[in-house]
Amino acid sequence: MNAPPPPSPPHDDDDNNEEVFIDESDILHEVSMDNEDLPDAADDQDSDPEHLDEDDDSVHTFTGHNGELYSVACSPSNSTLVATGGGDDKGFLWKIGDGEWASELKGHKDSVSSLAFSHDGQFLASGGLDGIVQVWDVMGNPRGTLEGPGGGIEWLKWHPRGHVLLAGSEDSTVWMWNAERAAFLNMFAGHGASVTCGDFTPDGKILCTGSDDATLRIWNPKSGENIHVVRGHPYHTEGLTCLSISSSSTLALTGSKDGSAHVVNISTGKVINLVAPHADSIECVGFAPSDSWAAIGSMDQNLVIWDIEHSLSRATCNHEDGVTCLAWLDSSFLATGCVDGNVRLWDSRSGECTATFRGHQHAIQSLCVSADHRYLVSASMDGTARVFELGGPQ
Repeated sequence: MNAPPPPSPPHDDDDNNEEVFIDESDILHEVSMDNEDLPDAADDQDSDPEHLDEDDDSVHTFTGHNGELYSVACSPSNSTLVATGGGDDKGFLWKIGDGEWASELKGHKDSVSSLAFSHDGQFLASGGLDGIVQVWDVMGNPRGTLEGPGGGIEWLKWHPRGHVLLAGSEDSTVWMWNAERAAFLNMFAGHGASVTCGDFTPDGKILCTGSDDATLRIWNPKSGENIHVVRGHPYHTEGLTCLSISSSSTLALTGSKDGSAHVVNISTGKVINLVAPHADSIECVGFAPSDSWAAIGSMDQNLVIWDIEHSLSRATCNHEDGVTCLAWLDSSFLATGCVDGNVRLWDSRSGECTATFRGHQHAIQSLCVSADHRYLVSASMDGTARVFELGGPQ
């Protein structure tokens, strides 16, 4: 049973926290109990004083969901606007510091698994395990439903300069639409299993997709041509889990269930670098803004900072549990989300943990940074999203 969240924003119902007084006239029926009838206090987190007194470093908590959260996205143009989606089949738009405003994104019939704002912040896309992609304006008004995929949506990515939207599906296909007109543009078929990750190159000219079939495919988004298929030795032996593309649009970094991470030359389709292997599945990868370094996070409790240019490890950042997600804050600092429920800030040059943000009771699933870089927002399996101020060590 999840522990109750900290005090909710002003718009939430706090009636259940008020003290209730009873006297003998309120007693309907007395029941005698022996020790065997009593609940086991060790299994009841609510009765654990230590659990209730845990630190909470968040400056805002969003509690509108009633299930696990899977995704969070920060608007690139409005520093307070955030979207969250979760296992309650709901998405929400809400604002940091404004507990009075939230807009529910209605219509999905299964978990809202992915969210993404367009490059200009004008549109939000939500993808569900129902295979439906919906497009919204920034007030939460529906702008269109994009259909086609025959399986759940694994990820959503917008074109870096237009209102073209990509979605990877569990049915092994990738779909592309003009979101402004809700018009189908192309479908990319070739993977043999769920398409677990993908993105446009930052110049918008190429599309890279990774699959549970252990391959990376490189496509021409206009023609639909499959330019390269990266597979077999010396590439991954198990399904791909994550992907990041360098800002120069030349390199793709992929992580896999097999604990390996590889750097691929997008132009040639050749594997040019094997990152030091991890002991468990790679869950997140990300190029630093400078492209010279990259971060690789694994369920083996380690985040490795990798020097791309010199093919060597710069630092290893040890966690208390598996690393699930990461976000670069600038060229030197990044944040990680962990299975232990904590969000940590790291200096990539030294590998030092500069801050630990506490408050979540369960694993972090997703992280995003506000447009003004003042806030870090996390989505957790505990059903809450929390906002942490990027102001210094906690």
